[in-house]
Amino acid sequence: MKDILTAPFMVEMIRTTTNMYDHGWDERNGGNVSLMLDEAQVAEYLDIKDVLRTIPTGFIAPELEGKYFLVTGTGKYFKNIQYAPDVNLGIVRLVDKGEQAELLWGYADGGKFTSEFPAHMMSHVARLKVNTENRVVMHCHPANLLAMTYVHTLDEKEFTRTLWQMCTECIVVFPDGVNVLPWMLCGTNEIGEATAEKMRTARLVVWSQHGIYGAGKDLDETFGLIETAEKGAEIYMKIAHLPLVNTITDEQMHQLEKRFDVKAREGYLS
Repeated sequence: MKDILTAPFMVEMIRTTTNMYDHGWDERNGGNVSLMLDEAQVAEYLDIKDVLRTIPTGFIAPELEGKYFLVTGTGKYFKNIQYAPDVNLGIVRLVDKGEQAELLWGYADGGKFTSEFPAHMMSHVARLKVNTENRVVMHCHPANLLAMTYVHTLDEKEFTRTLWQMCTECIVVFPDGVNVLPWMLCGTNEIGEATAEKMRTARLVVWSQHGIYGAGKDLDETFGLIETAEKGAEIYMKIAHLPLVNTITDEQMHQLEKRFDVKAREGYLS
């Protein structure tokens, strides 16, 4: 077997989580990432018949039966992933209609996947129905997006339009907009179900006074989605208290649609 730590998906996961920590998005043990893997990818590096232990998931997701995931661990600090990936990450396979996860590698200290695992898996199910290429769900706590939920209306159309107006790239990067949830108790199936419902219409879901969920086809795309939304929120928080003299108009955003071959969410532009 090849060394699992040399696997491209492992290298990229370590780089991405380290970058997320360096950006200040994942303080302490805040945030979590799940990456869906193909069986062929895993089989190059692990004996997929060798199950280390089985972990109950606390939910049912028959759509993910037999699927493999590389997932950050519960209570783990992103800053430590690069130094001890086998402790802070794990590779699991879902069985029994998703009610059980077979651990194939990682969580070497006896730990398990993130407490937000149900929310991640429910979001994977939702996004796969929209785009069969979806592979990543990413949750973190970008300061400016979080701050924005304290001072801006949580209306999804208005929240999205504000971000689009802050930075030319925003409508190009996330033309499907940003969905928003009011504050809910984290780590529960209820917030997982609510997030998954929001994921049906957008790849970004803000958790008010908490953080954001992003989904995409790979780690780069998903990181970039959050990074761009956070830049828009940063600009907003810098100017929200000042008189607005200029903005990106709807007409200009229609020009961006044509130039970059994207379509803004229906009804969000005049």
